[in-house]
Amino acid sequence: MSKLQIYMKTLIKKKTTINKKDNLIILTDKKDNLKQYGISEKEHVYIKKVNDEIISINQYDRYLFIVKPKKNRNINLHSENCRLIGDRLIERLIDVNSIVIIDTIMKNDDALKIAEGMALSNYIFDKYKKEQIKKLKEIHIVSNTTSKEINELNKVIEGVYFSRDLINEPFSHLKAIDLAAAAKKSSNNNGFKVKVLLKKEIENLKMGGLLAVNQGSLDEPTFTIMEWKPKNAKNKQPIVLVGKGIVYDTGGLSLKPTKDSMDLMKVDMGGAGIVIGTMQAISANKLPVHVIGLAPATDNRPSGNAYAPGDVITMYDKTTVEVLNTDAEGRLILADALSYAKKYDPQLVIDLATLTGSAANSIGHYGIVSMHKGAKSEHEKLKQVGHKVHERLAEMPFWSEYDDLIKSDIADIKNIGGAQAGAITAGKFLSHFVNYPWIHLDIAGPTFTKEKYGYRGKGATGMGVRLLYEFIKNIYEKN
Repeated sequence: MSKLQIYMKTLIKKKTTINKKDNLIILTDKKDNLKQYGISEKEHVYIKKVNDEIISINQYDRYLFIVKPKKNRNINLHSENCRLIGDRLIERLIDVNSIVIIDTIMKNDDALKIAEGMALSNYIFDKYKKEQIKKLKEIHIVSNTTSKEINELNKVIEGVYFSRDLINEPFSHLKAIDLAAAAKKSSNNNGFKVKVLLKKEIENLKMGGLLAVNQGSLDEPTFTIMEWKPKNAKNKQPIVLVGKGIVYDTGGLSLKPTKDSMDLMKVDMGGAGIVIGTMQAISANKLPVHVIGLAPATDNRPSGNAYAPGDVITMYDKTTVEVLNTDAEGRLILADALSYAKKYDPQLVIDLATLTGSAANSIGHYGIVSMHKGAKSEHEKLKQVGHKVHERLAEMPFWSEYDDLIKSDIADIKNIGGAQAGAITAGKFLSHFVNYPWIHLDIAGPTFTKEKYGYRGKGATGMGVRLLYEFIKNIYEKN
């Protein structure tokens, strides 16, 4: 079993006193009364002349920035701009251990949003480099922001960091058993329960989808069950999160091309990584909500025993599936987990998966493709939260005509629907296995980026953790 990365977190702290040598970010809307922070008359004149959002003052022995975010009537876009300002500030800081954000306005949470953007932007996955890059260790805030708000944000960011670490980890160091071990490690530190089902138990449950995908692997599959059930839980029925855990995907016998496809397939467990990170954030902040996380996991390889196009497999719920493409494997392992979720009589189930190239091609890495069944109001609330944290949903049509595209001549259904509407027919396949309010999130586009994407960085973005955390938090706050 490999040893997982211990991520370096950027800790945000509340501060009340300021030292002369502190590196400063002064958040202001007036550009006056700044002399108390060591700003000279000449510097003050210069500040008044410049209208940039970020004004850099060269004081040689410390960093000093004056920040005045542009006004925007849309509070969600204003908050996102503050996070992006944080990202731009990180790019300007070199060899700095700590910095202080001073909010002279003391009437809003802009300072916290800037700190959030800085902390998220400061993440680097450099575990396999001989020389590790120096990173900012502490962000101090002087504002009306409470210590409780800061502590909550720190724990959410740690959840994002943990998800990023898992998704960035190469397959050589992250097999299915390692993914389960990561969930267990997080549970030990944060208080949620974890049960890991190994191959024998999965065979006893007759999870035909997970077992079929695993047939070509030298490594055993796992099915990880995570549960956070505090005594003060507000919901009588649990919310269930399901994450696709394909730790590496060759496409199986329907082999992927290497360039721009198979070379990125260490990230195909992104859904499971997001679920684990979300479970960590929820439990670390002790949200009074009963939440269950399910993570079926295996790799998908083309060995002599691999399942083949044309095979018919029997799923956990006894549905027969004609496999016409072994690269449409994620929906097979998710389907078993979605069927298994019925035993919890859930209030709502949300699955996350790097499921289809169709989703990524439709909207790029700028948002998440979504569909739902019997969860119209819940999906609308999730969309609203998506705008708040800027992890936005692009809802696809889910018309009944698409059901015809996954009908099979020899089995109950088939695992692909043809060349058109691939993201939607994948969702239709999954919907066959649910009988509860359900939301499907196809995160194939935003899970991993080859180029830097703002404070989400380059590589694994962790997109989905902040979305789910805020959504679940809102449920208990409004009940």
